Amino acid sequence: MKNQKEEIGILQRRKIEAEIIKPIYDILKREYGLEQAKSIIEEAVANAAIQAGKDFAQKEDGPTSVQSFVALQYLWEKDDALETEVVVNNENQYDYNVKRCRYAEMYHEMGLGEIGFLLSCNRDAKFIEGYAPNVKLTRPHTIMNGDGYCDFHYKLEKGKTDISNE
Repeated sequence: MKNQKEEIGILQRRKIEAEIIKPIYDILKREYGLEQAKSIIEEAVANAAIQAGKDFAQKEDGPTSVQSFVALQYLWEKDDALETEVVVNNENQYDYNVKRCRYAEMYHEMGLGEIGFLLSCNRDAKFIEGYAPNVKLTRPHTIMNGDGYCDFHYKLEKGKTDISNE
């Protein structure tokens, strides 16, 4: 992998993507209506997130795991994108809370608050699905949807072990 200082953070990636998606989304809304536009964006972004997870898994030296995923978190946190508090961090579980989310702030500033969840939050479960299908994410609260915090709970499924990168 690239040097961490040279690697573009996820916040910057999402900003670039959002600048491209915004005019497309506006046309989709005009041509197909709000719900259909959201559905198209949701499907496209979910598919891209699964593929991104698979691509990251392929770069790992060994099997993916909760801890190999934790090692990637610097990408999401880069550029002071998140203020987090780790609650649990072990081989089977990674739980943390986000107290400030610049992703949410950025999407609202760009006028994309109504689909910010689809552009960013919704990706998280899809990314882990592609990266480590044996790890599941639950997140009952998100700042993007108006909660005061995000609570991420990544957990290795019972009876499953780490997988290799096939």
